[in-house]
Amino acid sequence: MRYDEFLAAVAKSGGPADREHADEATRTVLADLGKRLVGNEPRDLAAQLPSEMQQPLLQHDGEQETDDDLDAFLRRVAEHEGRGCGPEDALQHARAVLSTMAGFVSAGEIADLRSQLPAGFAPLFE
Repeated sequence: MRYDEFLAAVAKSGGPADREHADEATRTVLADLGKRLVGNEPRDLAAQLPSEMQQPLLQHDGEQETDDDLDAFLRRVAEHEGRGCGPEDALQHARAVLSTMAGFVSAGEIADLRSQLPAGFAPLFE
C-alpha cells in the first residue's frame, strides 16, 4: 500500500478531503494512538504500514496514556490536530483513519491493537 492510496481511502471514509489535512489527521491519530500501546505493538503495527505512517506510532516518549475515556482521547486528537478541529471532527477523523487502517493491515494485527484499547474505542473501527 502506498501512502497516497491510504490518504485517499481516509478521505473516502469521512476524513479530511484535503491531502495535507488528511496527512495531518492521520499522523495525529497515530501519534496519540501510539501513546496507548505497550510492548512490541507499536512496532508490529508500524511494520505493516507505509513508512510515512510508522514514525508517528513510534515517537512515543515512554509515558503511556492509561485513561479509558474515548472523549479524552478525542480531545487530545483535536488539540494536537489543530485547524479548529473539535472532538466531533476528531471522532470522524479517528474513525476514518482507523477503519481505513483496518482494511490495509492483517486482521490479527487489528485484533492485537484492539486488545490494548478500552472497549469504548470500538466505534473508531466501524
